[in-house]
Amino acid sequence: MAFGTLDGDDDEVMSEINMTPLVDVMLVLLIIFIITIPVINHAVKIDLPRATNQPNDTKPQNINVVVDAAGKVYWNQQEVDQPTLEANIAQAAQMEPQPELHLRADRDVRYEAVAEVMAAAQHGGLGKIGFITEPKR
Repeated sequence: MAFGTLDGDDDEVMSEINMTPLVDVMLVLLIIFIITIPVINHAVKIDLPRATNQPNDTKPQNINVVVDAAGKVYWNQQEVDQPTLEANIAQAAQMEPQPELHLRADRDVRYEAVAEVMAAAQHGGLGKIGFITEPKR
């Protein structure tokens, strides 16, 4: 800001404020607000879900398949052979909604036995397989 007089003789200080920078700043702020206000008021359309009083679909019971260290397969705590396992999987795949297969394998079992159960589930039509593990002790 400029303070002073044009005459070098006077020792008086000119106490007028230079308004030009203040007007420049105000014009810049006005332009910024004019540009940003339409953006702030822009609304996003959202399709909210409708509330219903119908009960939710219940989840089907999960199927527990266990493969022990010897490679034996258990379907819900009952020992089954390969043809029976495939028949049970095909029957479970026909259920609506489809149950989830929970596969628990012993730490010492060969991967081949686990892969056979997973392949039977895939060929039988079961879409969801969950693996159950236990933490180390």
